[in-house]
Amino acid sequence: MASMDFDLSPKTAQKLFEGEGGSYYSWSSSGFPMLGEQKVGAGKLVLPPRGFALPHYADSSKIGYVLQGSDGIVGMVLPNSSEEVVLRLKKGDVIPVPLGALSWWYNNGDHSEEVVIVFLGETSKSFIPGEFTYFFLNGGQGIMGGFSSEFISRAYKMNGKEASKLAKSQTGILLIKLEPGVSMPQPNNKIVEKMVYNIDAAPADVAVNGGGVFKTLTAAKFPFLEEAGLGVNHVRLEANAMHSPSYTADGTFQAFYVASGAGRVQVVGIGGKRALDTRIQAGQLLVVPRFFVVAQIADSEGMEFVSILPTTSPAIEEFASKKSVWNALSPMVSQITLSVTPEFEEFFRSNMQKTTILIPPTN
Repeated sequence: MASMDFDLSPKTAQKLFEGEGGSYYSWSSSGFPMLGEQKVGAGKLVLPPRGFALPHYADSSKIGYVLQGSDGIVGMVLPNSSEEVVLRLKKGDVIPVPLGALSWWYNNGDHSEEVVIVFLGETSKSFIPGEFTYFFLNGGQGIMGGFSSEFISRAYKMNGKEASKLAKSQTGILLIKLEPGVSMPQPNNKIVEKMVYNIDAAPADVAVNGGGVFKTLTAAKFPFLEEAGLGVNHVRLEANAMHSPSYTADGTFQAFYVASGAGRVQVVGIGGKRALDTRIQAGQLLVVPRFFVVAQIADSEGMEFVSILPTTSPAIEEFASKKSVWNALSPMVSQITLSVTPEFEEFFRSNMQKTTILIPPTN
């Protein structure tokens, strides 16, 4: 069998843009080839108070996860809709951004707290596999300024001077800072729960004393996720706890973003080869290829991560819990496969009965 080498080392984002209105960080597929290979993309938006991300659409569907802030506002116009929805965002919110949706983002706070959002998505339709490409309506890199004055005049029924004013007045790029006192549209609280899901406040799917909390978000729980075609998991590990080995059985990648804390990660892939064994910490992105088995152990401060899968009903197979594939096998098959005595096979099986995907530290 041919040996395939995968560079799975977790990476930190690079700053792509910084200005008064905030900064945008990105993971580039040239520095992180696994993104392009697995068709996953990621970026991070940091908005200071009154920071405004100019209206844009993108070539990828993604979810935003709010890492920090309580006064974020997003305006969105979904494809084939002529209506803007305005939503309030706070820490722990998951907001799907479907392919081609037009959006703008704003920090409505007047104190010093930044709004920080990490975006994770799939890039199968992207111009550059593994990266999000944004199309801005206006500004220094906007679509309006790209057309000639003649085309703008005709399209909007204006003379040349008016057309130039329309297309060239906004010189800001990507992110701008608004003047104090600008009154932005008010969030529509009726629609919020349809389009935003606070995963921090959601009930746990698995909670283990000393182990941590595991939550999974699917279209069944949050139908709007269907629009983005993604599934989301959120894991908070206690000090020295383990997120035990698992893999995706449906041929999809998993992308993990570490929101806080640190720990160790191991990934085992083709030919039983350990493809990764390293430390991972807050701010890093880890991409695990389809079918590869991944496990994490938190350091003494614990670790929290959010992950996406490019499907709304993911098939995750556990390796060491009561839901383990080992547990499903008949004892004789398991015994032969492990080449152990019946007693040892039974000991192995009974240990799995007591665990979930989250394993507290051994004293």
